[in-house]
Parts: sequence; structure tokens; C-alpha cells
Amino acid sequence: MKPLLISTTSLISVLAALPALAQEAPTPDVTASVGTEEIVVTATRSPQNLERIGSSLSIVTRADIETAQAVAVSDLISRLPGVSFSRNGGVGGTTSLRIRGAETDQTTVIIDGVKLNDPSSTGGGYNFANLLTGDIARIEVLRGAQSTLWGSQAIGGVVNIVTAQPTKPFEVSASVEGGSHNTGSTEVGVGGATDRLVWRLAGDYHTEDGISAFINGREDDGYHHAGASGRLRYNITDTVAVDLRGVYSRGKNQFDGFPAPAFVFADTLEYGRTEEFVGYAGLSFDLLNGRLKNRVAYAYTDTNRDNFNPDQAVTPVTFDAAGKNKRWEYQGSFAFVDGVDAIFGLEHEASSFRTASPSAFDPNPVPASDDVSITSGYTQVQAEVVPGLTLTGGLRYDSHDTFGDRLLGQVAGAWSLNGGDTVLRASFGQGFKAPTLYQLHSVYGNTTLAPEKADSVDAGITQHLFGDLLSVTATGFYRKTQNQIDFVSCPGANPLCTPGKPGVYDNTASTKAKGVELESALKFEGLELKANYTYTKTENTSAGSANRGKELTRRPKNAVNVSADYAWPWDISTGVSLRYVGKTFDNAANSFVLPDYTTIDLRVSWDVTENVELYGRIENLFDEVYSTTRNYSSPRRGAFAGVRAKF
Repeated sequence: MKPLLISTTSLISVLAALPALAQEAPTPDVTASVGTEEIVVTATRSPQNLERIGSSLSIVTRADIETAQAVAVSDLISRLPGVSFSRNGGVGGTTSLRIRGAETDQTTVIIDGVKLNDPSSTGGGYNFANLLTGDIARIEVLRGAQSTLWGSQAIGGVVNIVTAQPTKPFEVSASVEGGSHNTGSTEVGVGGATDRLVWRLAGDYHTEDGISAFINGREDDGYHHAGASGRLRYNITDTVAVDLRGVYSRGKNQFDGFPAPAFVFADTLEYGRTEEFVGYAGLSFDLLNGRLKNRVAYAYTDTNRDNFNPDQAVTPVTFDAAGKNKRWEYQGSFAFVDGVDAIFGLEHEASSFRTASPSAFDPNPVPASDDVSITSGYTQVQAEVVPGLTLTGGLRYDSHDTFGDRLLGQVAGAWSLNGGDTVLRASFGQGFKAPTLYQLHSVYGNTTLAPEKADSVDAGITQHLFGDLLSVTATGFYRKTQNQIDFVSCPGANPLCTPGKPGVYDNTASTKAKGVELESALKFEGLELKANYTYTKTENTSAGSANRGKELTRRPKNAVNVSADYAWPWDISTGVSLRYVGKTFDNAANSFVLPDYTTIDLRVSWDVTENVELYGRIENLFDEVYSTTRNYSSPRRGAFAGVRAKF
């Protein structure tokens, strides 16, 4: 850490002593909001033109969300190249998102600048079950190992979510929707923007009877969700501002389990409650005539999860977990000269967890609990070395209080040719994921675990044709992961299988993934066509494993998404989407196959006035029967309609 701090400080001091460069230097803003599709923030932690980004990235705007009429974020972004998901039942069921075949807990999720992770969950990853589109204005999905800037977990990629910001002195938005399965949703937002103050408050509620989580079940498992978000930015002066942000959600989902005495998966009355809070407070200030921009911040996440079984006589509580994460950070941005800038920062993250699993045999178990911290420093320089060619390089230094020190690197390049009609991209990144508190200290814990690590590379080309009418992108990728942590059942040959221990976590796996992503987009007058195809080949490469050479579970080798939308002259828009997901395996031995499936959705919207829109959709038009997780069902055909208003 000390050499990195000295180097960074020296670099800033030297550059600050060059006042002649101030006439040429741009003023990148590390906290600026992003309003256009061409400007992105996830790849470099600062707003940049998309053509300068060497990593592979997809963008979902608010217009895309409203066009798709999606309710769950997982349903929406799983239609992007390289992204897949599995879910235990309908909306609200445990939802795992995977990027380029990586584990679900190897994806970093960020909302309004705060990293979402639950230290009490098995792998410390984020469960997308309670993340609805609500007041979300923008989503950026960055693919490939990104631990240099985003830290532990970013082996598969990063999902960055930004909630809506007002643009008028006072504005109101609202929507109401209803449909199949007794579904009802409502959203309300209010806010305003002036020269000094930008603020917004929003709330949403969703309820549905749902479907049976058990694929052969007869009773519906419902889902209820309430959420709220708020943000405030006050510009104290032209160069100093305060940011406050908060997101809260509370969900209740019914699910099925393994009732006694048979202990076979079946209909049950079990349900779970999840309560999440995300808070952020930051101060940003400019120095050196705006060339050096700074942000100091405190971020906090608090996740509480409880499961209940009303049929369990001794105690209805079957699971109780709480995870907290506190994060202090500094981030700076320095403009050297036009086309050359740097991002650098310091972070300290402290996590704690508590978990217990009461049962009829032990209704009051002693909870497992512990805490851990990690201190990090990072720096990244981006430079347009020749017109159109932008190179990016970065380093990260992590000091973990259990696993010691780790140095990671990343390089990327983007070359814009022919006036931007052709863009070549390539990147190499390293990933690092420390064992979670649950993997270390739960009843299945192993304190001798080593961190997971990965190397990732990709390269691609984007070609724009006929001006902005048509674009085509092709990207190839490869990733190798070592020391992957898996659950090992006991009894077994593992020496950690002590008497009475049902299982243990151990560094038993190494894996690799490679593939190709193809995507195209056509815009012609009122017609918009989008299509993408992803080929992902995953493999268990663990030495000595009985499953060596097998594919990883629930990763489709082939996936296709196609959508077509047309805006008619009479203020009506219609659209259709097709999603094909190839077969997957639901177990490590590849002995159980989840068949491929195809779903087709239809949608329509009508702009009644400039401020009011009526819309409707049919999901799974042909009533396809499919599963993304063994023994769990997925939603069948459903019809929904709603109204949106903005003033």
C-alpha cells in the first residue's frame, strides 16, 4: 500500500506543478450523472465516451426498460449478450445471474455508487430476486474480470445500476399495472432540479399470487415487494457538493421445501422475508481549477433474511441471517492534458455476518458470526496516444486482514477508425475473490481457504454501417479461474470432514470459460431491430476430479435474443421479443439435463397524450413449459396492462 500511495502522491504533485497544461486539460467528473448512451461510467469509474472503452459493455436506458415493460431486472439484463440467469420458481424466487459463465457470486452489483453484497450469504453475492426495475434510469453491464477498479467478486463482470434523477424544477411520475396471477404494481416518483439542489423520492409496490415454485405443485407461491429510494445533491458552491442517497426494499416470497417425514421436495407453506437497505453519503470537491476532482464517501449496506415454516411445531423460524457492510472511500480524477486522465482511490471495507438455522432438533442454535476487513488502493490511467487510439492501464493493491496482500492489473485498448465507423477493442483483466465469512466461519466453514483468482481476456470489433442505421459487434472471450471454492459433502475423503459435519467448503475447483458474443442493432425510421447470440463453453478443469471435463451447471452453451419494435404514425408502438436458451446441466456430473426452451413476448403501447401512456403485453405467448433450475417451475403465459404518466 505504501509504495502505491507514494507513487500516486508524487505523480499528482509533479502534474500540479505544470500550470501551462491547465489551458488544455479537460475536467472529468467522477460523480457526474450520465444521460446519453454514448457516455458510460462503469469501465473507468468516470464518464467516458463509449468509443474510448476497451472492455465489453452493454447499456440499458430508461427508454429500453419502458419499451420492454420488464418487471424484474434479471429478466431484463438476461437478454443481453453473455448474461444468463436461473431462478427458483417465479418472480421473487432466489435468482442467480451469471456473466460469461462465471459463478453468480463472481459478479459485482452496484446501485447509485454502492456495492451490493450480502456478507451473510453463502458466496457473498447478490440475490437479484428483490431487484425490480422500479425507479431505475440506467443499467450498465461490464463483462470480463474487473477487480482492478471494482475489487473482490468482479471476476465475471459488473452490473451498475443508477436510479432516476430529475431534470426539471419539479416533476412527477407514476404508473399502475395489473394482470395475470392477480398481479398488481404501482410506482410513484417526485423530484426537482435547480442550479443548487437536485432531489428525488420514489416508491414502488408489487404483489402477485405467483405460481407454484415446485414444478408439480398445486398451490401458488406468491410474492410481495415494497421499495423506496431517495437522492439529494446540494451544490454548496460551484466546486463543492454533498450527495445523499438511499435505497430500501422489503420482500416476502413463498417457496416450497422438503417436508417431513419423506423429506422430498413438494408443496409447503414456507416463506421468506428479505429486507435490504443501501445508504450513501459523499462530499465532492474540485481543486486546481477543476483539473483535480475528488470525492470522499461512506457507503453502508444492511441485509436481513429470515425463512419461516408454519408447519414446524417447535419453532417456525428455519433460517436467520444478517449481513452488514461498511465502506469508506476516496476517489480522485486528474486531467493531465486533453485526452489523458487518471482515476485513483483508496477504500476500506468492513463486513460482518450472523447466521443460524433453527430446527425441530435444535430450535435455539448458537449463531455463527464474525467480521473481516480489506483495505485497497487503485489507480488507472487512460490516454489517447494517437488520434482514435485510447489505451487504459491500471493496478489495484488489496490488503486483506486474513489473506494478506494482493496486486492485480488490467490493460485495455480501443481504436476508433474511419471516423468512428469501426471500433476495435481488446482487454485483459485479473479477478480476485476472497472467501466469504460464511465459507470461513459457518457450520460448514473452513478457515484454511485460499482466495479465488482469475485471468480474463477478450477482443472484439464494432462496425457501424450506413451512418447510424446499423451496427454489428463481434467479441471473443476467455477466462480461467483457479482455487474456486465449492461445497464438499461429508462424509468423504476430505480430511476436513470431521464427525457430525454434513459438509465443508474447500478450494477444490478450477474452471475455464470461452466463447463468442455477436450482436446487431438496426434503426430505420420507426423500426428498431436488435439481436444477439452468445456461445459459451464452460469446463471443470479440476485435477483429479470425477467431473473434470464436464460443463458447469446452469450455463447455456447457446443463447439467442431477438426483438423488433415499430412506432406507428398514430402514436402506437408494437413489439415482439424472442428468447432461446439452449440446454443446460443441473448437476456437476452432467447427468441431469434442463431442456432448451424458447419464449415469445408481445407488447403494445399508446401515447394517449404527451404525458400519458397506456401499455400492455403478453408474456410467454405460446405457454412454453420450462425450468431454469431442477424441480422448479417458471412462469407460463400471462397478460398484463398498465398506464404511465409523467408531468
